[in-house]
Amino acid sequence: MMSLNNHLAAYLILALLILITVYIVFRRLVRRDYLHRGHLTCVSSFLQLLMFAGVMSFPYLFNPPEWPWFWRLTGSTDLRLRILGLALIVLGFIIAFGTMAWFGMRRAFGFEVQGLIRTGPYRITRNPQILGGYLLVVGTTVQWPSWYGLGWIVLYGIIGHWMVITEEEHLRAKFGEEYERYCEQAPRYLWIIRKFRKASI
Repeated sequence: MMSLNNHLAAYLILALLILITVYIVFRRLVRRDYLHRGHLTCVSSFLQLLMFAGVMSFPYLFNPPEWPWFWRLTGSTDLRLRILGLALIVLGFIIAFGTMAWFGMRRAFGFEVQGLIRTGPYRITRNPQILGGYLLVVGTTVQWPSWYGLGWIVLYGIIGHWMVITEEEHLRAKFGEEYERYCEQAPRYLWIIRKFRKASI
């Protein structure tokens, strides 16, 4: 059986490899497609999807055997934490996948980039899909807490942010002042984060 130190070392090495790979995909390949083509190719879109699938699967390599393969209201934590975790998961699922369905799959995967969407969930946040995914990750970790789960939250946050800033560069280049006005109307993630950032400057 792998010792705790070896387990931690493997976790950190794999996390670093994921970060490097995702950086190459989002900040190099996807960014290049947006800059040179104005939209994503099937290859870059598939790579994006593969990166998120890898990140969402990451904790299953390290967490205890009882870590759930699907979200459920059982676990080793207090009932209130399990209910809170499940509520975050359900909310995240609705936000992430509901937005994708409302937005349209071609737009969600970067194939169609005509017009700037500022209605529906995009009036509240410029990145509802990333925010929904983050709630899924946080909710699962609340239900099944571990240091590895906490690392998963950090990893998803970094990777989601790289995707967001790559898309923002593309949208600024394509829509110019219209996008800048939209940035003033809706926060990148949440209003509370925007207020905190302004207060700390």
